[in-house]
Amino acid sequence: MNHLKSNHTKLIKTEAKRLGFLSCGISEAGFLEADAPRLEKWLNNNMQGSMQYMENHFDKRLDPTKLVDGAKSVISLLLNYYPQETQASNTYKVSKYAYGTDYHFVIKDKLKSLLQFIQDEIGEVHGRAFVDSAPVLDKAWAAKSGLGWIGKHSNLLTQQVGSFYFIAELIIDLELDYDTPTTDHCGTCTKCIDACPTQAITEPYVVDGSKCISYFTIELKENIPNEFKGQFDDWIFGCDICQDVCPWNRFSKAHSEPLFNPHPELLSMSQKDWEDITEETFKKVFKNSAVKRTKFNGLNRNIKFLK
Repeated sequence: MNHLKSNHTKLIKTEAKRLGFLSCGISEAGFLEADAPRLEKWLNNNMQGSMQYMENHFDKRLDPTKLVDGAKSVISLLLNYYPQETQASNTYKVSKYAYGTDYHFVIKDKLKSLLQFIQDEIGEVHGRAFVDSAPVLDKAWAAKSGLGWIGKHSNLLTQQVGSFYFIAELIIDLELDYDTPTTDHCGTCTKCIDACPTQAITEPYVVDGSKCISYFTIELKENIPNEFKGQFDDWIFGCDICQDVCPWNRFSKAHSEPLFNPHPELLSMSQKDWEDITEETFKKVFKNSAVKRTKFNGLNRNIKFLK
């Protein structure tokens, strides 16, 4: 039986690599005991801001067996999105993850292929794919399966790789070989904490979501509070500051996913181009991009806030 389990595990990891995933780690599906008090405290301190969905499905967030009947394994996958070229330094900035096609579509397709492969090769296996589209604590699962550790900026970090990748999961009812967590390699470094212009990282490993530039520019639907004026460092969609300053990201290598390549116009847009952007240009440049989440009006609001 163990021999079969190991074979299945190897098969899945090899196919994940073939599909273009950076890495694949597997952990046993069960209640995330260590994360329950942390999540509860974070919510009690209202660090979710107006992201009410964070308060829902508390149990499901911590227990994958409530999402997939008979769940045995959580397969965590990383997909690199670090771009070959970045925007000019003297323009309004968009988070690197949003340069190309919306990652939800790209990863969902790869996850469906992986699940299909598992069913074709192994037999009747049931499961669901998740790309931050359901109450799954993806960073906690990825850390549990040894793909990295949670850094002081609360993102997953991997030695020799950095943090510019997406995390996704397949939760399935098949028993596999399980990986073990890695150790924390942040040491005494506080670069991310020191660099955050809105002081959103309130203490090591705790991010107040309601103060984060990404939250203000994407999730917040009302006006951005005036007290944060002058603190956005030209970010108009998301923010990469805490990742850009992280020493581990000097190891980042460009992705090889054509769908993540930016619209050519994006990289050449000047501040003036952004300020004069029309709805037509917005639709053309961000046709399949995650930037559409903030909508044309939201993007305009963000640009005006910086002017």
